[in-house]
Amino acid sequence: MSNPDRPVGPVVDPLPPGLKPDLRPLHGRWMRLDALDVERHGHSLYSSFHGQPGEDDIWTWLAYGPFANEETFQSYVREKQASRDPWFYAFVKRDTGEALGVGSFMRADATNGVIEIGHIWMAPALQRTREATETIYLMIRHAFADLGVRRLEWKCDALNAPSRRAAERFGFTFEGIFRQHFIVKGRNRDTAWFAMLDKDWPRIHQAFEAWLSEGNFDAAGQQKAKLQVG
Repeated sequence: MSNPDRPVGPVVDPLPPGLKPDLRPLHGRWMRLDALDVERHGHSLYSSFHGQPGEDDIWTWLAYGPFANEETFQSYVREKQASRDPWFYAFVKRDTGEALGVGSFMRADATNGVIEIGHIWMAPALQRTREATETIYLMIRHAFADLGVRRLEWKCDALNAPSRRAAERFGFTFEGIFRQHFIVKGRNRDTAWFAMLDKDWPRIHQAFEAWLSEGNFDAAGQQKAKLQVG
């Protein structure tokens, strides 16, 4: 019997087997997430940002990029394709087949039911669109519905205000700053930590489904109501 003067956490039910991603395709209405493949996605990804306004801004807070040329970029894609933890996906627009970004599942901790989504970057044409929101939704849904995680994490440079706003918009809770967490491109990085728990997911899932419904968009694809996860 535990000592009532020394409180402990609640008992956790046995976790489902698995947890580690298997890179299965993730299907949405507008987007499809496919296992990153240099032959299928490399050129399309490079074309999605090369020469576009805001190209260099994509890489500001990432440990890699910008890329000097397509050959250098293809080497990056080839390296990420071979990785297992992180497991990398290409963000593919279903109507055109164009790959417009990359993201990953990472730091899979099967013992504790935790995983993180990260290494996320999107081409300018994908940023701030309904397709971008659906892309992140597909990753979140896969983590909870298929992998059975207890905790999904989102981390970013503490100075990356757009990423921090996105995390909160998608329903992640801010948990604090890890100071002097990394050195990235020779500069200090403090890291902002966010997380979503399995008990949060039913409410957030319902909010995403309502926002992504066909009736929430006009003929031009503009939202009628904002995503409300609170």
